[in-house]
Amino acid sequence: MDEIFRNPILPGFSPDPSICRVGEDYYLVNSSFEYFPGLPLFHGRDLVHWRQIGHVMNRPSQLNLDGIRPSGGLYAPTIRYHRGAFYVINTFEFTVGEPRNFIVTAADPAGPWSEPHWLDDAPGIDPSLHFNDDGHVWYVGNREVPGSYYGHNAIWAQELDLEAFRLVGEKHILADGALKGATWAEGPHIYKIDGMYFLMVAEGGTGHDHAVTVFRSQSVIGPYESNPRNPILTHRHLGQDYPIVGPGHADLVQTSIGEWWLVCLAMRPYGGYFFNLGRETFMVPVRWEEGWPVVSPGTGRIEFEYRRPGLPECLWPVPPACDNFEAHTLAFHWNFIRTPREQFWSLVERIGYLRLRLRPQMLSERCNPSFVGRRQQHIDFVARVAMEFSPREEHECAGLVLIQSIDFHFLFIVTQSAGNDVIKLVKREKGADILLAEQMIPAGRIYLRVQAIGQEYSFFAAILPETWKPVAENVDGRILSTPVAGGYVGAYIGMYASSNGRASRNFADFDWFEYKGISN
Repeated sequence: MDEIFRNPILPGFSPDPSICRVGEDYYLVNSSFEYFPGLPLFHGRDLVHWRQIGHVMNRPSQLNLDGIRPSGGLYAPTIRYHRGAFYVINTFEFTVGEPRNFIVTAADPAGPWSEPHWLDDAPGIDPSLHFNDDGHVWYVGNREVPGSYYGHNAIWAQELDLEAFRLVGEKHILADGALKGATWAEGPHIYKIDGMYFLMVAEGGTGHDHAVTVFRSQSVIGPYESNPRNPILTHRHLGQDYPIVGPGHADLVQTSIGEWWLVCLAMRPYGGYFFNLGRETFMVPVRWEEGWPVVSPGTGRIEFEYRRPGLPECLWPVPPACDNFEAHTLAFHWNFIRTPREQFWSLVERIGYLRLRLRPQMLSERCNPSFVGRRQQHIDFVARVAMEFSPREEHECAGLVLIQSIDFHFLFIVTQSAGNDVIKLVKREKGADILLAEQMIPAGRIYLRVQAIGQEYSFFAAILPETWKPVAENVDGRILSTPVAGGYVGAYIGMYASSNGRASRNFADFDWFEYKGISN
């Protein structure tokens, strides 16, 4: 057994981790924003090796993402277990109007999960639940401080009637940040440890100044005292060239053998201060000293390698790098953009192929396009696909895409031009399309490949297997990074088909899709 594990434990877009333990089992959930199904859920037994067991929000009746802006949708879930039931509490960020908070429940974390129980008079975002040992249940969230400076948020708590899913009693302000002038206090969690209540909070926003702070009290509703050593975790002082930046939004877990660990988000910049992988999930050891948690003892910062938890190693079967689309359902790592309202994909119309129907919806719109994609999880990677598609009109296209948002993405597509089949590489930056390359190709089956080495993305095509010819090489991929595109998500790569605003009965068949990390 390897005594060392390497961060991140969940590479690629996996922000806002929340974790809970049930006996020898651990469950971890992440934000998903505009992607469907929502809130990916992972199971592990050694805190190092994880397998995805589904999504919390996997039915259109649970999750209406129609028209959601990029990086809207599902924010910052918290997962907890209490008396035979699992609870996930979450924020839904609407395109128009105030965000709302809800709870879903399940007897089995693999599902099914309930329809949302919407909470009234629960302002703010990033809610959490605390099941107190006296039988009371507490809602913990954040909200703006009226009449104060921009970003001045307070953490508040209120009792929750768990049977009626209704907040009752008085709202109690617990903290408004550990530092003078603190901004964006959010992501709160309450823990009761050795008779004391600990409040863990994210501060400083989701970027470079992100931090983790902690407070404690003898009462769940306070008053809370700030740890004099706050923040207990931040990299804001290490510079933008540090290999891990922006740690925050943490959750604590104690193992079955008494060890304490913290999961949090952070970013890995590369090619400058750019992070195409978005915010990823990291894990850090915690030790208790003088009644306070010490994060990453000895260094105080997230390291790439630590001694693994003292738990029996539990390895899961490694999913194959190549999906041959031989199952009747899509694997858990595949996602759509926004809620699918029609069945535009099929795994049974042509056995052994993923069929995507061409529809008017486009990747550049706030819609649900004919897209099936997965996260970019490595700095260096190669993705390949075999596709059969015959465009009938110039407005028809299908192929591979790399997307950060509706205004920042790459289209690597087969289409028609002047009566000929062509392959095009189109960069969309700040909402404007730029044709980077175009080549004529013969009709029929085609193989497409995207390879990234750092921020250099290269695009290849082949008519026969492994006879790759470059279409465009060393294309700057920084448009897929949050500092350029904005928002909160990481890059996705996937299969796409569109008739670009017009009706079509055409379709594209994908025989297989392969994704491999080259390193990192």
